[in-house]
Amino acid sequence: MSLWMILPVSLPVLTITGIWVVYAMALYNQHVCPVDNWLYNQSCEEELYLQSGPSLCCTLDNVPLISKCGTLPPESCFFSLICSTGSFMVMVIVLLRYAHVIEKHQNCVLNTASLSTGWICAAGLIMVGNFQVDNAKVLHYVGAGIAFPTSMLFVCLQSALTYRLAKTQGEYSLAHLRLCMTLLAFVALVLSGVFFCQESFVLQHASAIFEWVFCVIIMLFYGTFAFEFASMSGDTMVVLARGGTLGPAGREHKVDALGALGALGGLGPHSQPHAHQPENMSIL
Repeated sequence: MSLWMILPVSLPVLTITGIWVVYAMALYNQHVCPVDNWLYNQSCEEELYLQSGPSLCCTLDNVPLISKCGTLPPESCFFSLICSTGSFMVMVIVLLRYAHVIEKHQNCVLNTASLSTGWICAAGLIMVGNFQVDNAKVLHYVGAGIAFPTSMLFVCLQSALTYRLAKTQGEYSLAHLRLCMTLLAFVALVLSGVFFCQESFVLQHASAIFEWVFCVIIMLFYGTFAFEFASMSGDTMVVLARGGTLGPAGREHKVDALGALGALGGLGPHSQPHAHQPENMSIL
């Protein structure tokens, strides 16, 4: 079992814990309203007795969106740190996943597209974390407009790639799990976007909750790469060093291994040319 599996597990642990800490700080400083509060004022002139806290006033400026929680200091500093660290970890995980697929199977369009969308998502996440919505609204929304759709596209591509490469029952079970997470993330993203465009207090609050759900599901999706990373070897680093190709030595090693399996199976030397068939099929 490879220690590389710690990396995809660390990403959801760090980011999910981090954004909840940011939310707790924003709530303590009364910069946002609690997620369980569904009562909002048009302004702070009228007090609602069901709102908790002596001076808490919930308006549309206090909706507990993730970005809103990290707008004001001191929580904005931690929010930027979490987003920057998380984006770097996403880039590394996406790159290692790309090389691992080439090592174990062969490169394909889905694999290359996943690498591109994953890195674009990381770039958008950096913009979201370092350009707060109240200070640089245009750049913040540009980053969010990049990060959210590309993260959704990434999990879709990875779900399809997992099904294409699956051979064992465990791999198919993992593909089913990722498909379910992808569908849940898609529903949460659509509902969050639709409700965010409304002026209703209740729908704005629902948008914030679905945004939290979407981000948590995406981070947990990255955590499922621990199953593949557990079997990662030094050949993955060789693939990266060669610029995304396995190289002649790696191909000869795979052919020799397939020939040895054929000999153990009693196929004989005349059946060795057929060992190239699974590798050729994986290109499709």
